[in-house]
Amino acid sequence: MGFEETRTLRTATGATLRLYVEPAGKARGVVQINHGLAEHAGRYGRFARYLAGRGFHAVAHDHRGHGETAAPGAPLGSFGPEPAAENVLADVLAVHDHIATEHPGLPVILFGHSMGAMIALAFLAQHSRRVRGVALWNMPLASGVEARAARAALAWERFRLGSDVPSRLLPQLTFGAWAKAITDAQTPFDWLSRDRAEVERYAADPLCGWPPTVAMWRDVFDFNLMITARRALQAIPREMPIQLVGGGADPSTKHGEIMLRLARRLRRSGFSNLQTRIYPENRHESLNELNREEVMRDFAAWADKLPAGR
Repeated sequence: MGFEETRTLRTATGATLRLYVEPAGKARGVVQINHGLAEHAGRYGRFARYLAGRGFHAVAHDHRGHGETAAPGAPLGSFGPEPAAENVLADVLAVHDHIATEHPGLPVILFGHSMGAMIALAFLAQHSRRVRGVALWNMPLASGVEARAARAALAWERFRLGSDVPSRLLPQLTFGAWAKAITDAQTPFDWLSRDRAEVERYAADPLCGWPPTVAMWRDVFDFNLMITARRALQAIPREMPIQLVGGGADPSTKHGEIMLRLARRLRRSGFSNLQTRIYPENRHESLNELNREEVMRDFAAWADKLPAGR
């Protein structure tokens, strides 16, 4: 399941990133993977091997506060001190620069799952000229009003409990609520996938399923607000290839409606190169679903059509 290579990468923010690399033979592009909340990049090895077989190098890293990345003041469950969200994006840029050094001239496709999709879109808003296309999957994006309400609740928790302790409220409104939405659930993680083996693998992984701190939740909603602001996407070229993927049985995205809502927003803003796909029976982790071969094949078909060059 793992990547062929694991490395470390030191960034300007003081982080030592755990970097995962799956090299292709004669490559025509690179897919830069951004993982979701309370998991790690090592879980994307199967996807990376598939991409390598289709002519794409795959590069991923553990975000600070996740997996085996080490960063100042950022233990598991925390992005670290302010400006935390900006530091996360700086780490993504460091990986992007590393890719450019290792593979000069190859186009880079940015991929993000869930929270990683928020990070990818926030990064794209700042560095769109460096990216050939972006794939945003299963993103539980709150509206601006919802995100600000969550921030207010977290401010109260911070006052009562502190920043570096697990939030009590947000898991009830997110992970807990999504778990309850699965009527035949056998574990608290069944909302992730219909594949029992994948759910059990996630539950047994000590680097998955941990409770984020109050501060980390606050930073997640900072990403949310970065990309829901009125002018947030203004600098992105309207012809940018964007793929939006969701699951029709994913409670975290309101059964894919959040992805469809984002597609409508992008079209109203003039984006003209969109591909939107909602897989009717899929839950949250498309790459770990029963139809993952179909899902990966569809991604590769989309990536194959992207023009060469930056």
